[in-house]
Amino acid sequence: MNSTPSGGVQPGSGAGVATTVSTLITMESALLVPLALLVGAFLGGGAVAIIIAAARRGHRAAQVATATVPDGVDQVIDALESAAVVLDASNTVIKTSPGAHALGLVWHRTLVHARLTELVDRVRRYGEPVTEDLELTRGPLGDAQLRLSVRVAPLGTRYMLLIADDRTEAHRLEAVRRDFVANISHELKTPIGAVGLLAEALEHASDDPDQVRRFADRMKTESARLAAMTQEIIELSRLQAADALADPTEVDVDAVISAAIDKNRVAAEAAGIQIVSGGAKKARVMGDEGMLVTAVHNLVANAIQYSAKPSRVGIGVSMTDDIVEIAVTDQGVGIPEEELDRVFERFFRIDQARSRATGGTGLGLSIVKHVVQNHGGDVRVWSQAGYGSTFTIRLPRAVGSARASTPKQKVRS
Repeated sequence: MNSTPSGGVQPGSGAGVATTVSTLITMESALLVPLALLVGAFLGGGAVAIIIAAARRGHRAAQVATATVPDGVDQVIDALESAAVVLDASNTVIKTSPGAHALGLVWHRTLVHARLTELVDRVRRYGEPVTEDLELTRGPLGDAQLRLSVRVAPLGTRYMLLIADDRTEAHRLEAVRRDFVANISHELKTPIGAVGLLAEALEHASDDPDQVRRFADRMKTESARLAAMTQEIIELSRLQAADALADPTEVDVDAVISAAIDKNRVAAEAAGIQIVSGGAKKARVMGDEGMLVTAVHNLVANAIQYSAKPSRVGIGVSMTDDIVEIAVTDQGVGIPEEELDRVFERFFRIDQARSRATGGTGLGLSIVKHVVQNHGGDVRVWSQAGYGSTFTIRLPRAVGSARASTPKQKVRS
């Protein structure tokens, strides 16, 4: 019988197999642990990368959803007097200045006018700033026309900036200037042409003393009218200058009324018109006495011109709430209601025939309006056709002027 060493294990016995299996398992485990760690690290890094990418996409989505303009642009737009609009890539308005809403360019975060959208799209397509003058309506429902100078330019890579300057008033003033020049040309042609024709007629009638006197009188009338118109045009131009009232002084309203009455006394007596005045005493305003005399004189002359013979022209002065009012009332033909808004226009005449017969230029009331505006006041008119008119100049009372007012009384005629 064969024997083995004491304590040994036969190669084919169960104990040897178990030992071998255990050893193999131990070796396999030693290999699997690092492999598992490697796989876990790989899988974990991918998960982190996926999470970071998702976060970035979410951040970009949030930026699009809550778009903001670049740093500093907000403050610049808020400081602009012009209308300014910032739009994103989808032409959604994300920032506006107050002027943009005042001009009616934006409505519900969109541009109101298709023409503006077309400009923005053109700049976005070609990348070059564009400036255009446009005539647009104010707001989506309004019919008032605006003249705007519009500039569109890229703002960074994502946004567009639109700036609009309102040129409506400048265009209106230019139109007024053109009309004024045209009116002057037309109005001056009449007396100049008349003087030329009368001179020619005078030459042919040199042997007839009566004709010479008649033509000479008409020439004097036309030349006087031409001189008056020229003087009023010069006066109106001076009143429209920026420094028309650069050095105001305290003016006694009573002195202004007296001077205006004296300048119209002869014309009133010739027309059979009685001038009466009364009201507050010692009223004072800040301004230019010569300009105010001209304004009141023009109102009184206008009242005499349109009054029937015999009648009265009244001048009343009152003070209420630190306002001095000078009212000139006549009993003349009155002004039709549809023409009340036009009486202060240059060269406007209610009765063309009467104005030409009396030498009226159509500039008197326009001068009144500019004088009063230069003094920080306003002028109002009430009239009823067939019953007369009242023109009222309202001026701020000079500080320290008497506040009390006295009943109107006749002081001069």
